[in-house]
Amino acid sequence: MTIRALLIDDERLARVELRKLLTDFPSIEVVEEAANVAEALDKIDQLKPDLIFLDIQMPGKTGFDLLAELDRSPQVIFTTAHHEYALKAFEVNALDYLMKPIDPVRLADAIQKVQQLEAARIGNGEGEVLPNGVLSENDQVFVKDGDRCWFVKLNEIRFFESVGNYARVFFGNNKPMILKSLNALEDRLDSKLFFRTNRKHIVNLRMIEKIEPYFNGGLLLELKGGDKIEVSRRQTLRFKEMMSL
Repeated sequence: MTIRALLIDDERLARVELRKLLTDFPSIEVVEEAANVAEALDKIDQLKPDLIFLDIQMPGKTGFDLLAELDRSPQVIFTTAHHEYALKAFEVNALDYLMKPIDPVRLADAIQKVQQLEAARIGNGEGEVLPNGVLSENDQVFVKDGDRCWFVKLNEIRFFESVGNYARVFFGNNKPMILKSLNALEDRLDSKLFFRTNRKHIVNLRMIEKIEPYFNGGLLLELKGGDKIEVSRRQTLRFKEMMSL
């Protein structure tokens, strides 16, 4: 199992040192390096690495800014000289947070986490090929709302709700807003998992617990967590065909 990694740090010597440390881990293939957010975005788009080693404080934009601009995120290990970002890093579900200078033992622990996750992903058959640009249920997306940010697997999202040019994302006890229209989201989501129930909502089909008849020939869906979403009359026929009702 080879894990393709991108090193992102504005300090060349830090990248050199990390690349040297990673030679002790044959499963990690360093595919490229980037010195700033703009360069990193280009290389992530081109190379689609499995893992990024990400500095936080860089000129212009931070590592958190980078994550906010990605449609889907690789696994992330933060590498930084600033301990004050540790809580925020774990709030976004980063795999690890390594302080510079990097301790080889801590690095080995972080690599082991990556290997375990990749082995589990392959074992669960998460390598499904979808049309270009479509996100699978196991893709992890980065959601940022003000100062708060999260990594979320798409299969953990109950539904999306349109709020003008924004969309509210419902997962766990959270409902942050993202700058994406429902139409744009619908184009990126796997239609086997997410369904456009009406003008305002896209629901995760696996989150449905109860289906009831509703006004004007529509349906009412009750989701895990108790949310109730209407399926418009127009969409009800498509929904029944899809769910074989």
